[in-house]
Amino acid sequence: MDDPKPTPTPANPGFEFNNPTIISLLYLASFVTGITAIIGVVLAFVWRGEPKADWEVSHYQYLINTFWIGLVGSIVGFLLLIVLIGLLVWAAVAVLVIVRSVMSLLNAQKHMPMPNPSTWLV
Repeated sequence: MDDPKPTPTPANPGFEFNNPTIISLLYLASFVTGITAIIGVVLAFVWRGEPKADWEVSHYQYLINTFWIGLVGSIVGFLLLIVLIGLLVWAAVAVLVIVRSVMSLLNAQKHMPMPNPSTWLV
C-alpha cells in the first residue's frame, strides 16, 4: 500500500541563542528595562574579538552601530524636546533600533550575514 513519505525537518527547528541573537534580544529588552542595551554593546565588543563563524562578523558591526544610533538619537531627541519635535525623534529612533535589532535577530537565526553591516539606516 501507500507508505507515507516522511516530512523533512529543518536542521535546527528551535530558537537558537547564538551571540548575535543574545545581543539583539538585549537591545529589544532595553525598551522595558532601560539598561540591557549597554550590556549588549559590551558583549558585542567582547565577542567581536573572539573566534567566530564567518556570518557572525557582520552582525557585531551592525549591532554596535545600532547601539550608537540609539544613544545619539536619544540624546538628540532629548535636546529637541525644547522645540517639541523631540518626541518624534525619539519615536523614529525607537522604530529604527527595533527594526535593526529584529533584522539582525532574523538573519542570526538563519546563520546569514548582514547585507550591509556598516550602514546607519536599515
